[in-house]
Amino acid sequence: MGSYADLHPSPEMPIVGMMRLISLQSGSNGNCLYLEGRETSILIDAGISGKQAQLRLGEFGRDIRDASGVILTHDHADHSRSAGIVQRKFGMDIWASPATFETIAPRIGKVETHHAFRTTRSFRIGEFEIEPIATPHDAADGCGFIIASHGKRLGILTDLGTCFDGLGDAIATLDAVVLESNYDPGMLSRGPYPYYLKQRITSPAGHISNAECGELLRDHGRKLQWAALGHLSGQNNTPDLARKTSREIVGDDLPLHVLSRDVAVGEIVIE
Repeated sequence: MGSYADLHPSPEMPIVGMMRLISLQSGSNGNCLYLEGRETSILIDAGISGKQAQLRLGEFGRDIRDASGVILTHDHADHSRSAGIVQRKFGMDIWASPATFETIAPRIGKVETHHAFRTTRSFRIGEFEIEPIATPHDAADGCGFIIASHGKRLGILTDLGTCFDGLGDAIATLDAVVLESNYDPGMLSRGPYPYYLKQRITSPAGHISNAECGELLRDHGRKLQWAALGHLSGQNNTPDLARKTSREIVGDDLPLHVLSRDVAVGEIVIE
C-alpha cells in the first residue's frame, strides 16, 4: 500500500488562491469554525449556540446565513449540539456521515434534510473539495477533514485519539492546519478528573497532548504556512502552555495560533 501522498496527491498545477479561517470557539466546551473561500463559506461543527455563532461571525462582518452549510466531524455534543438549530434558524444544510447523523438525530430536533458523506470518500461543497480522514476517537464515526480550494489545502484535525498511521503523511500535504493540542500530561495527572476519565483521555480513543501536537508539526509540517492549536482542555491545559510546548519542539519559524475556548479568533489567512 502506498503512502498517504501517493494515494491522495495534491493538485499538480496549484492556482494562487486564498482561504480565511475564523474560529468561533474551539475546546471541549464547544467547537465551531468558519471557513471562507473565494465563492463559498461553510461551518465546521456546530457545538456552540446558533446565537453565539451568529454574533461572533458578525464581529468579523460576516452573515452566518451566507454559509452554504455545516459539516460535522462527529457526534459528540461539543461538536454537534446546535446542528438542528443552524438549519432551522439559518436555513443551513447539514453534512454528516450516516452513523453520525443517526446518533445525533434524536437530540437535535426536527431536520428537514441532510446530506450524507462517507469517511472513505471525498465530497464537494461549492469550491471546497472535502476529504474526510477517519480517526480512532471514541465517536460513532469520527473524522477530520482536509479541505482544498484553488490548490490550497487546510487540515481540520482534532479529536484524533492518537497519532494514528497516516496522520503525519496527511499533515505533510497541507498548507495550514488546525491541530489538536488537548492536554498537558502533568496537569492531567495532577488534576481533579476521576481515574477512568484520565485513562479515556490518554487512550488511543481519546485526545492527543501538547507534546504530541508539537512533534507532529516538527516531523511533518515543513510545508505549513501556519498551525492553529485547537480543542484545548479547560482543566488540563492553558493557552500559554500549549503554545510554549509546541514552540519548544518546532522552533521559531512556524507561525502558531492558539484557538480560544471562549472567544472568536481570526481571520487567519491561507495565501
